[in-house]
Amino acid sequence: MAPRAYWKGTLKLSLVSCPVVLYPATTAAEKTRFHMINRETGNRLKQQMIDAETGDVVESDQKGRGYELRKGKYVEIEPEELEAVQIESNHTIDIESFVPSEEIDQRYLNHPYYIAPDGKAAADAFAVIRDAMKDQDRVALAKIVLTNREHIIAIEPLGKGLLGTTLRYPYELRDEDQFFDDIKSPKITKDMVELAGHILHTKAAHFDPGEFKDEYENALKALVKRKASGKKIELPEPEERPSNVVSLMDALKQSLKGRGGKKTAAKSHARRATGRQRSARKTHRATARHRKAG
Repeated sequence: MAPRAYWKGTLKLSLVSCPVVLYPATTAAEKTRFHMINRETGNRLKQQMIDAETGDVVESDQKGRGYELRKGKYVEIEPEELEAVQIESNHTIDIESFVPSEEIDQRYLNHPYYIAPDGKAAADAFAVIRDAMKDQDRVALAKIVLTNREHIIAIEPLGKGLLGTTLRYPYELRDEDQFFDDIKSPKITKDMVELAGHILHTKAAHFDPGEFKDEYENALKALVKRKASGKKIELPEPEERPSNVVSLMDALKQSLKGRGGKKTAAKSHARRATGRQRSARKTHRATARHRKAG
């Protein structure tokens, strides 16, 4: 049985429209969660809203929303006033354009949702839109309102349904230059790059999320189980960081040797490097003799 729909509305492609529902594509239900408790009683704690100036507890019927105009000065906005911000995409996903998927910068990708037809009557129109998108091999861009905020959503076929991924706005992304400008550009030898390339080759694989293991989550569950059974939790000894400084070239060579059965690549690379060095020395000597003869 499908979970409760997160959003209901209409998907529109020009004059073609159909009722659809959105479901969150991700869940945190399986994550280990901890609650705040009273150490003395073992009872769970509950949070309360406190007035920042008076220190008094604020009850639910006294809570409101306010926008800070200046330090300590707020304008209160009522829930019904927020409803006055009516935009067409409140209950409609109106496809505005289709773009090549490779043009979407992955930094803009936010939250994924499954989009399905809402009822049997919507199946035909939904299938038409879905299959047309499959033929075009492009991603649809539309607007949608979720939790009182308008989002851009990228839509693409996924099996029998559609996958919608909300996108961040440009103002939500930090400029990479402020983080990358200070990165130095040292001179790296071709040998180092080739060695690193060999290491990358030994780790080549295909994307398979089934191989992802949340080791920390598994360790948390084991810890909780052990503690609940009354067993003592032994703290691990802190790992000592190696103090010896290894050259980058040595680290690359050791990394390659550490991959079982990959020594041939290192030897092959070493032979090529030695050959290049010999060739360079011969060229240097020939040039020197030519200059002397001149």
